[in-house]
Amino acid sequence: MKRALRYAVFYGALLGLWSLLAALKIWPPYLFPTPWGVGEALYAGFQDHTYSLAIWVSLQRVVVGYGISVVLGMILGLGVASNKFLEETMGGLLVSLQSLPSICWWPLALLWFGLSQNAILFVVIMGSLLSVTLAMEDGRKQMPRIFGLAGRNLGAKGFKLFWYVLLPASLPFILSGLKQGWAFAWRSLITAEMLYLSLGLGQILMMGRDLNDMSAVIAVMILIIAIGYIVDGLVFKTMERRLQTKWGLIPAA
Repeated sequence: MKRALRYAVFYGALLGLWSLLAALKIWPPYLFPTPWGVGEALYAGFQDHTYSLAIWVSLQRVVVGYGISVVLGMILGLGVASNKFLEETMGGLLVSLQSLPSICWWPLALLWFGLSQNAILFVVIMGSLLSVTLAMEDGRKQMPRIFGLAGRNLGAKGFKLFWYVLLPASLPFILSGLKQGWAFAWRSLITAEMLYLSLGLGQILMMGRDLNDMSAVIAVMILIIAIGYIVDGLVFKTMERRLQTKWGLIPAA
């Protein structure tokens, strides 16, 4: 109840401040809409199924792109962490590439795949792949050697050693990378959709800008934030709690 009250007070204060600024008319109403104007835009968007369809399309894209980046990132990260040559050569390159904004891959995506869904997926994959790869590499490196030695002494070899010993011991680092990779994938998707004329939340956002409809723009921004928050809470925070409970960091319910 205390947590719910804190949420209610905080977001109530935000809405009050928003309403006050809108009432003062520091900016014209078409540039700074009221909360109820944005609410009406949300209602209208769901009434005609524009937002529902855009959310469905965007989620499909990000799930496919993020799923591919997770599989490739785990394989690549494990390979880099297990091979000295790859660590000394590719390891530094991966760190350097992570500083490259994902939108920088858009020109290459257009040249290689044209204006297509594959171009968007490529940007999403490149936006999250490096985070997952580096997290897998760090998890493999930071894992105490005694875990691997204990697993081998107990008869674990090859895939069984990886699946039952190395992977569980690396999960805290991997989960952190997966969470960061999701955030990068979601941002990369919205950016790519803003540049490519296809149904999706990014394109709906740009349509609102082109029509000078700030209520629609803010409504879509709220949807983007809400989806990111929901995925983080339902997926990653749940995984974190289970992992902490399994490792004894928090008491079991």
